[in-house]
Amino acid sequence: MKKLITLPIKLYWWAIPPHKRRKCLFKTSCSKHVYIQTTTEGFFSGLKALHYRYYNCRSGAMVIKNPLTGKLQIILPNNHVLNEQEISDRFINQ
Repeated sequence: MKKLITLPIKLYWWAIPPHKRRKCLFKTSCSKHVYIQTTTEGFFSGLKALHYRYYNCRSGAMVIKNPLTGKLQIILPNNHVLNEQEISDRFINQ
């Protein structure tokens, strides 16, 4: 069952060069995260990771600077807040 998730990811990695892939909000890319979750934790964990990343690595995320700590955070469409160490470098270096 794991192959239902990992095979399309491997095909995606093979077919689309890294510079043409959609840029992810997260430090670990969505495809890599889902692949790791699936191979280490199993099919259902990979499916949950895919669902979470699909609905939260989209437009609607908002980068903010926390007024208390001065660190960058990102608010996802589902209102989860990610700290600076979880955000992709391309958002931090803007």
